[in-house]
Amino acid sequence: MKTTKTLEFDHLIIGSGLAGLNSALALAASGRRVGVLTKRSVDECNTRCAQGGIACVTDIGDSFEEHLQDTLTAGGRLCDPEAAMTIIQAGPAAVQELIEIGTRFTTRGELGYEQDSDAFDLGREGGHHKRRVLHAGDITGAEIERALIAACRGKSNITIFENHTAIDLIMTGHFGLPGKNRCCGAYALDSDNNVVKTFLAASVIVACGGIGKVYLYTSNPDISCGSGVAMGYRAGAAIANMEFIQFHPTILYHPTERSFLISEALRGEGAVLKYRESDGSYREFMHKYHPMKSLAPRDVVARAIDNEMKRTGAECVYLDITHLSEERLRLRFPNIFQRCLEAGINMAEEPIPVVPAAHFLCGGVKTDTNGYTGITGLYAVGESGCTGLHGANRLASNSLLEAAVVSKAAARHIEECYAELNHLRLTPEQVPVWVCGNATDSDERVLISHNWDEIRRFMWDYVGIFRTNKRLERAQARIKLLRKEIEKYYWDFLITTDLIELRNIATVAELIIESALRRHESRGLNYNADYPYLDPEWDGKDTIIKRNF
Repeated sequence: MKTTKTLEFDHLIIGSGLAGLNSALALAASGRRVGVLTKRSVDECNTRCAQGGIACVTDIGDSFEEHLQDTLTAGGRLCDPEAAMTIIQAGPAAVQELIEIGTRFTTRGELGYEQDSDAFDLGREGGHHKRRVLHAGDITGAEIERALIAACRGKSNITIFENHTAIDLIMTGHFGLPGKNRCCGAYALDSDNNVVKTFLAASVIVACGGIGKVYLYTSNPDISCGSGVAMGYRAGAAIANMEFIQFHPTILYHPTERSFLISEALRGEGAVLKYRESDGSYREFMHKYHPMKSLAPRDVVARAIDNEMKRTGAECVYLDITHLSEERLRLRFPNIFQRCLEAGINMAEEPIPVVPAAHFLCGGVKTDTNGYTGITGLYAVGESGCTGLHGANRLASNSLLEAAVVSKAAARHIEECYAELNHLRLTPEQVPVWVCGNATDSDERVLISHNWDEIRRFMWDYVGIFRTNKRLERAQARIKLLRKEIEKYYWDFLITTDLIELRNIATVAELIIESALRRHESRGLNYNADYPYLDPEWDGKDTIIKRNF
């Protein structure tokens, strides 16, 4: 494996979703050089998969206080109220900036409404008491990503490196350099040329998205291996609330379409969850679990579905939106309608079979609302970071809001600190290039695929929607052995993208298990049958894990 000369930028961003590209645009406004690393093509990210929309107070009948209350209620008394209000209040300005770069949100007129036809059509999703979700049909994330890519491509001082997988952050402490430990760049594998490159910068923003591929079933794309959290942990950043994994309640249940998400916005438009009786009839069940029925927060809905599937022995439940006409469904949910049709389901005529799947990480690298990790030069934004907005359970469509707001705040904070960061940056002579040592090319790649599959299987079985101490302890014992095996393999053999991702999902799995074992209660997304009740002593208390060097 070859190494190349060091590449230098003023700012380095790892990840190309909303959080990453929004940061890049803001930082590029100063005229400084911005490098963006993305492990596949620039548009392959969690943002592109987001269907529902972006929660934001834009209607005169809504208020910041009401949005905050819905957020806190969903968050199970673990949100940071001050951080949440800061992000919510910054929402309208962040949305306006997305519109200014060309993002097109759906208007009422586009859906056939004559009244207020120029106004944005506002959706409602689980946990929201008001319509406040701006959307672009049912492909909101893809539309935002399109606009951001076009805007970034138009900036000559933004360089996007596709097919570059970040391996580890470059920390001064790793080299025994004097002064406080700080982040000065990252090593990344250029998979097209089989080269490890050294990237140096005054600031580094980690915007790597989610951790869904740690689980067997997920709505996330294949790139979602938790690399931001894993690299942050290895760099010494505090990691918060990893036990709170949101399982999206409604993923299409189909042999070839298992990972396709059925947006919560369907329930916002009146879709009802049902189970199927042996005689073929359908029965509602959410009234047994929550006053908001099928519009309950996601943690409640996911556990209810899981319980109904176990109670009835069924492989799925059903989402019924047949009260709306095919014309209305094709207008409001064109992508979902077409994908269901391709799977042999006309959602205007029959209920959609659905199951839960791993969807969103409410924890991550602990930051403030500027995305600052407390380590000089290192920021984490989007799903890689944990600002305190989501608490124990994310309110629907607050994720795109957080990504849009915090990415801009991070850029502002970096600009304010730039003189100091630039003074502290390392020179190429101070940083060793990547050395392979005695590593050789492996002829046993099956070890990677086997460990990958084993981790995802036991995380689904033991550390999923329903947990017990015994299951968690089994998972912990297994992950400790696998982590040792993977680390040995990592140092013995030449680096590959698969090996980097395996190493990261193993690290993230261990953090999730350890966090779940530390929380002796059930709150939000963490349900443990051995501690079935919420403990007021844990209100507002984060689970924090930090690496001991």
